[in-house]
Amino acid sequence: MAAHSDIAIIGGGAAGLAAAIFAAEAATPSGRIVILDRAKTLGAKILVSGGGRCNVTHEVVRPEDFNGRRTIVRNILAAFDAAATVKWFSSLGVELKQEPTGKLFPISDSARTVLHALLHRCEELKIEIHNGSDVTSIAHATAAASSYAIRTSSGEWTASRVIMATGGRSLPRSGSDGSGWQLAAALGHTVTPTFAALVPLVLGPTMFHASLAGISQEVELSVFENGKRIDRRAGSLLWTHFGISGPVVMDASRHWVITRESGGNPEMRCNLLHPDSFDEVERWLIDQATSAARTTIINALAKRLPERVAGAILAFCRIDAVMTCGQLPREQRRALAHALTALPMDVQQHRGWNYAEVTAGGVPLDEIDFRTMESRKVPGLYLAGEMLDCDGRIGGFNFQWAWATGYLAGSAAGSNARDL
Repeated sequence: MAAHSDIAIIGGGAAGLAAAIFAAEAATPSGRIVILDRAKTLGAKILVSGGGRCNVTHEVVRPEDFNGRRTIVRNILAAFDAAATVKWFSSLGVELKQEPTGKLFPISDSARTVLHALLHRCEELKIEIHNGSDVTSIAHATAAASSYAIRTSSGEWTASRVIMATGGRSLPRSGSDGSGWQLAAALGHTVTPTFAALVPLVLGPTMFHASLAGISQEVELSVFENGKRIDRRAGSLLWTHFGISGPVVMDASRHWVITRESGGNPEMRCNLLHPDSFDEVERWLIDQATSAARTTIINALAKRLPERVAGAILAFCRIDAVMTCGQLPREQRRALAHALTALPMDVQQHRGWNYAEVTAGGVPLDEIDFRTMESRKVPGLYLAGEMLDCDGRIGGFNFQWAWATGYLAGSAAGSNARDL
């Protein structure tokens, strides 16, 4: 015989835990709320985020920080903003600190502080957590006694309300592989194509990245398709043994990945001397030829770039590093200026779903009521977090999306369950 719950939350990640807590706080004390999650332990993504510190949110969160229907995103974020997140975590016993970048972390610098606080609050509210419960089907029922029949690997449930927060395809080893979209599609929802986002990029063997592994620098990256620029952003790039990573790469990656996997042929170029243009850099090189004629070109570049990067760029342009600035011919000077301001990055592929921090794509936002996160197609079904077609840039924005959508879904489902 199937066990009954008032509200079943499918998925116990950030959005699912938030939804469960807010649902329990909004429902009657006697309401039975369960979390069904396929993993043996909850919160794997929380624990690995932010280098194990968990970047809970950002000082300023705007709709422009997200890829998605901006008008809908704006309304969702307004319902539970960054200030609300700070206050909420404080109420859970987790104080946050702001870093110069605007990122907010727990003062403990430990993601376990965040996860333990969420799980402790679930325990206080008597929320049942059923680990190892892989949901294989959800059927919408018409019987008054239960709206949904949920089949899992460990048994069957009925539920008056269901909140789906199963995550996307990123970090599948954490238990999130995108299978929740199949459940949503079976209930009548659309699922847009999904792509890896916030993912490091692998460069080809013609590049010099391996020799620069560990070096970080400020750059501007641009992604082009058929000669048209489709994305441009500045930030910190990290050279690695496999290619490139760092905040600016992670943010730009979704545009390269979506274009490539949609059948396009994207190009990525890097301005190593941002914000200077080609003309400005060429003028600077001409000035060096007169004001520092006897200075070697590598020493001149090392004033503006990490020395190893300067050496790699000169080798890439086939310029003798010990040539003086006064000896640099016009053709080589222009080739160097081009390489410094529009270096072609030979991106071969992204590093894989196990390294992607978030998924682009999912259930369209116009298929949910942004005031409650309830499905417009299936009454009593709510969706939250990464399942939705909205992804934020790096810096705590995707966690803010999880808290905000979890708050709306949980509060609405809890209030509705109370009224049954």
